[in-house]
Amino acid sequence: MKTAVAMDSICCSICLDVLKDPVAIPCGHSYCIDCIKGCFDQEDIKGIYSCPQCRQTFIPRPVLNRSTVLTELVENLKKTRLQAAPPDHYYAGPGDVECDFCTGRKLKAVKSCLGCLASYCETHLQPHYESPAFKKHKLVQASTQLQQKICSHHDKLLEVYCRTDQQCICLLCTIDEHKSHDTVSAVVERTDKQEQLCVKHQKSQNRIQKKEKEIQGLRQAVDSLKRSAQAAVEDSERIFTELIRSIERRHSELKEKIRAQEKAEVSRAEGLLEKLEQDVSELRRRDVELEKLSHTGDHIQFLQSFQSLCVSPGFEVLPSITVYPHVSFDHVKKSVSKMKDQVLNVCKKEMDKIYRKVTTVEIKQCDQPISREEFLTYSCQLTLDPNTAHQNLCLSEGNRKVTWSNKVQSYPDHPDRFTTFYQVLGREGLSGVCYWEVEWSGEWVGVFVSYKEISRKGGFRCFFGHNDQSWMLSCSTSRCSFLHNNNSIDIRVRCSSRVGVYLDHRAGTLSFYSVSDTMTLLHRVQTTFTQPLYPGFWVNVGSSVKILTLIQ
Repeated sequence: MKTAVAMDSICCSICLDVLKDPVAIPCGHSYCIDCIKGCFDQEDIKGIYSCPQCRQTFIPRPVLNRSTVLTELVENLKKTRLQAAPPDHYYAGPGDVECDFCTGRKLKAVKSCLGCLASYCETHLQPHYESPAFKKHKLVQASTQLQQKICSHHDKLLEVYCRTDQQCICLLCTIDEHKSHDTVSAVVERTDKQEQLCVKHQKSQNRIQKKEKEIQGLRQAVDSLKRSAQAAVEDSERIFTELIRSIERRHSELKEKIRAQEKAEVSRAEGLLEKLEQDVSELRRRDVELEKLSHTGDHIQFLQSFQSLCVSPGFEVLPSITVYPHVSFDHVKKSVSKMKDQVLNVCKKEMDKIYRKVTTVEIKQCDQPISREEFLTYSCQLTLDPNTAHQNLCLSEGNRKVTWSNKVQSYPDHPDRFTTFYQVLGREGLSGVCYWEVEWSGEWVGVFVSYKEISRKGGFRCFFGHNDQSWMLSCSTSRCSFLHNNNSIDIRVRCSSRVGVYLDHRAGTLSFYSVSDTMTLLHRVQTTFTQPLYPGFWVNVGSSVKILTLIQ
């Protein structure tokens, strides 16, 4: 402690380092001779000189008197400091924030200053507590990401949140490119997002419980399947010992089929178990990150991390599993008992029936989500690509809304731009399990997915739904239809202004839903997708489509 106090007393409050050639000014404060000369040189124009610490003024320019006592003290403490260096845990290591003002081996920073954009150890931080010059500086937890808290356009502190563009901005941005946007302070937006985070945290807990319940049910089904398979094998062996030698070969075939079915079902169930356990592990990891984020005191870090943590993990779809508690091969055993009483000339016919019954023993599972809540677990954040938008389409709300306009937009030339039809593609390619919702208005729009290589120019070959590279749901106020490869299918179900799209790329499933109080299936496609799919829209005159932000 004595050394720390002494070091504070021999540090220059200007350069924040140990005094070099210390001099004293009339008010009693001491500085490096070069540091104080530099300050006074800047004040020569006014002819009024002040102390950087206490702000006492002097006229004329003070004479700088070298401090012999401080010089000796500095030298003595330097020697002491070399002999008693700080313990190793005071020095910055991998993953630690280094002090920007330590020379040689860096000490750990304890605070970062948003005013100085620098990080300080305990020693170099003291002037921020003692000097009025640093009174308005804001200290935060030591961070290596200080530059990310500064506006790249104005070099000002990010302290405002633009809800229109969903990004952090500075005060100058509110009167510049974000003028007339919906803006609030970072603190206000943090409060709002904190509530959303709490809801998301609770839903994350519910999802974990649901997955664990599925694991338990699947394990019970596997145990039941194994017990029943073993029982079926044992019963069939007892029955077949009574049969004549002419059916021993068929007896062996039946055993093999039972074992094969058991092995196949157990293998498939174990694969599902492994995937469910991986999902639970990933959900727990994300849950820890959500919990950690909810307690952070840095509003900007919270907001910058919030979007990425809101993005739902791209789990492979493993729908809810329906378990029959008594999975059994009993009907196989009964058929074998019956066959014993049959004559040999009907043996083959009866064995074929038995084989078919063996293959029906399986653990049942649902094909895809049913409720909207289940669909929302696969929701993804999508945006539109301005480089693909037709020049009569206006993008807004952070490139999530597209509106037809009679005014040609000033988009630069780009080879990906659609030039014939009023179309736009999404920026993100999708290859997993995804769900998103859109809201449309006007008389006629198209909601589609497409391969990226679809033609941009020419005739109907570049119109969505009129080729084999795109699948489109056409929605109007009077009718609804599905188009693919120039074939149209009328849909008799009325389509609401909100449409949900569910994609399971690996399973080759694409489904369109009308979303209101309930989810109504409009059309489902079962095919094989060979490339990532890009969402997009076709917008007719006077119409618009918006990608909705979904909260899981």
